[in-house]
Amino acid sequence: MGSRLHGIIAKEFLQLWRDRLALTLMLFVPVAMLFIFGWAINTDVKHVPTAVFEQSGSVEARTLLEALENSQYFDVRHWARSTRELTRMIDDGTAKVGVVIPPDYARQLVRGRAQVQVIVDASDPMVATSAMNAASSLAADRSLQLLAQTTEGVVLKKDAPPLDFRVRAWYNPDLVSAVFIVPGLIGALLMQTTVSVMAIAIVRERERGTLEALIVSPIRRWELLLGKIIPNLLVAYGQMTMALLVAHFVFDVPIRGSLPLLYGLSAVFMWGTLGIGIFVSAASRTVPQAMQLSFMTFLPSIYLSGLLFPIEGMPLGAQYLAHVIPLTYYLRVVRGIVLKGIGIEYLWPNLLPLVVFGAVVFTLSILRFRKQLD
Repeated sequence: MGSRLHGIIAKEFLQLWRDRLALTLMLFVPVAMLFIFGWAINTDVKHVPTAVFEQSGSVEARTLLEALENSQYFDVRHWARSTRELTRMIDDGTAKVGVVIPPDYARQLVRGRAQVQVIVDASDPMVATSAMNAASSLAADRSLQLLAQTTEGVVLKKDAPPLDFRVRAWYNPDLVSAVFIVPGLIGALLMQTTVSVMAIAIVRERERGTLEALIVSPIRRWELLLGKIIPNLLVAYGQMTMALLVAHFVFDVPIRGSLPLLYGLSAVFMWGTLGIGIFVSAASRTVPQAMQLSFMTFLPSIYLSGLLFPIEGMPLGAQYLAHVIPLTYYLRVVRGIVLKGIGIEYLWPNLLPLVVFGAVVFTLSILRFRKQLD
């Protein structure tokens, strides 16, 4: 019995050793998960992109902005010239926080009661909570400093701090996590369907020996590929429709934007993910290999794209990686349409990388696939 068991174990190790790709993936995937969780994932969000509409031009206003920067939670990157421009920056995702300092800010401080409006993009509850808590803490600290500097003759309102941050949460005022996560899951579903199902469908034909039969048949190669792509696209759109229905009627996620625009831009995203699926099929010899390679493309997209964790809380290197992942841009598109109700005039900066990625990856994958068929 011992010799028989030893023989089976030795055979399995030998098969693993011969399948170097599968062995590498089995060893690399857990290390990659540990690396991503340990290095990139951080729920303490700092350096939130902030836009400022500063109308005062006073020393007191500059002091307040310096305090915002020194808190390390707010990174003042943009200066708006009007409330409308500030609103546009928050709508298109350029800024997550908007600060409006009134023209008479210095005079309000002298009177003992100054109000500053802080607008927070609450479509991401984790970022919004961090920004709102930091703003409240900063207002309290500045109020204590102002009280300590108060001279005789300054009248303060009873039981009221001298600096009042009026914080407003936009798009998701109740900070419901489902409102943020559920629309993002649409991108994850589309990517999983178009990458893994596409790759497995082609590799399964090769394993069964039917791919060669299709190649020598009168069917043209572009017809063969298109015949594989169209059913996956229809299934992906079906999943997307079901996800939107569940999101709206079960999780009360508002759908504020244009659904035809969402479906159209989703096709641009799936253009690139279908290319990844075809490329994975060309690099795989068996279905398990295709599944493992698909998982390897899926894993960093899920954790680094902003689907579950805010990109602003990641280290700089992880943020650079996030900006080469197509799902990062598609999540901004789907959340912008569903939660904010914005149109193509706001979304085109995120659409352009998807077009470039789709054109490059799909072309390379088609060339690789045709070369393999030859």
